[in-house]
Amino acid sequence: MTTAPAPSTTRRWWVLAVLCLSVLLVSVDNTIVNVALPTIGRQLSATTSDLQWVVDGYTLAFAALLLLGGHLGDRFGRLRMLQLGLTGFVATSVLAASADSTAELVAARAAMGVGAALVYPATLALLVTTFPDTRERATAIGVWSAVSGLSVAIGPVSGGVLLEHFAWGSVFLVNLPLGALALLAGRVLLRESRERTPARFDPVGVLGSVAAIGLLVWTTIEAPGHGWTSATTLVGYAAAALALGGFIAWEATRPDPLLDVRLFTDPRFSAASGSIALAFFGLFGFIFLITQYFQAVRGYDTLTAGLATLPFALVIGAVSPLAIVAMRAVGTTVVVSGGLATMAAGFALAAGTGLDTAYWGRIVVSMVLMAAGLGLVTSPATEAVMGALRTDQAGAGSAVNDTVREVGGTLGVAVVGSVMATVYAPAVRDALSALPGAAQDAAGGSVLVGLALAPAGSADAVRQAAREGRVLAQVVRERTDVDADALLAGAAPDTGEAGAQVDAALAAHTVTES
Repeated sequence: MTTAPAPSTTRRWWVLAVLCLSVLLVSVDNTIVNVALPTIGRQLSATTSDLQWVVDGYTLAFAALLLLGGHLGDRFGRLRMLQLGLTGFVATSVLAASADSTAELVAARAAMGVGAALVYPATLALLVTTFPDTRERATAIGVWSAVSGLSVAIGPVSGGVLLEHFAWGSVFLVNLPLGALALLAGRVLLRESRERTPARFDPVGVLGSVAAIGLLVWTTIEAPGHGWTSATTLVGYAAAALALGGFIAWEATRPDPLLDVRLFTDPRFSAASGSIALAFFGLFGFIFLITQYFQAVRGYDTLTAGLATLPFALVIGAVSPLAIVAMRAVGTTVVVSGGLATMAAGFALAAGTGLDTAYWGRIVVSMVLMAAGLGLVTSPATEAVMGALRTDQAGAGSAVNDTVREVGGTLGVAVVGSVMATVYAPAVRDALSALPGAAQDAAGGSVLVGLALAPAGSADAVRQAAREGRVLAQVVRERTDVDADALLAGAAPDTGEAGAQVDAALAAHTVTES
């Protein structure tokens, strides 16, 4: 591998700061756009599917191209790919902010995902080459993991602040100054590293990895809409499995594979990767629900809802570096297993959350447990993944680490979202059976529309659902009192943002998703 000598101790930590800023930039974009969806939906006349793809277009491109991004860094230079990715990410952020239609916005978001796929694996690979000392590298990985976790809360908070004062495009334009700072600091502080004798480019492996991950992510994203047992979903998963099998078979026979699949025979590598996937499956599923709970159930505005997640960010920021200390004391297996158990305890506690649950009680405690568990898992597991690799495999290895995060998170949102839709929509339709079919469909597809459409009376079905733990269905009935006769006549109630959504739903059978 060609690389400059490791920088001095002080310079190394400045390098880490630049790498953390870069990874924060692309990680926050996973969550910051969510708070702007209602506004985007109104101003661009977006349907639920449109808004879903505003989020998922980024995720799909990001996840599908991570392995290729890591390979290109190993082959052509990690710093070069980092700078190229940041430049593309910033440029396409401008295109997203200036989009005049949802098609333009989704295309720009997908292009941002391409840039992110170059940035993310390069940051971890450069970290490994910057910190040759094992103990220092483990500490640096702890800090890097903490920043990745912090992005989960920083996104909603920063998005809420921006939308309080600026138009929705501000959630993308904020990438410009941060991206420029990361590019300039990277040019000054970072040093290039790449494989000394790069392997031949593997087009078959690239196509196989993109097809396998892309089909898996796409099918999971679309499964709630098509149905988990529909022909489209089953064929999509079968095609993803075939593509993955073909990729593994091809890579196992190559002397210079895109990804050395034999790494997964190492229990340290495979168990750590699986633990990261499980942790992010739970994390993204929880964030998907808790943001709706704060805004729709408790009535928080976007800024307050973002601030309500701060305990999560503070805990993971504190625990991730400490997890490395614990790993050295008792071992990776004990710490990661304890982290998964702690996260599970947090989820179990959160499952009992109701309409009147005190924020500074069950909710905060459950978030603290989840964040602590995530911090205990990600830092030691990431160190285990990277520690199992040769230095010249740093790019591909970091791409595997990043891919399991993204795929695990995508599966978490899709599965949890599907379960919520399965529980919520039928209960709400039953409670609103006196309303037009279009209104029932709109209420079943959006919590805010359900809040606006719920008429007085006929509460038994939803209250029964609430007794069974269906909190989002309960709130539709208990927090609104709308004139059903007016709705039957085709008039939407004057309920602000939700009322605007109902107008669109009844008039054009479209609705924005909160």
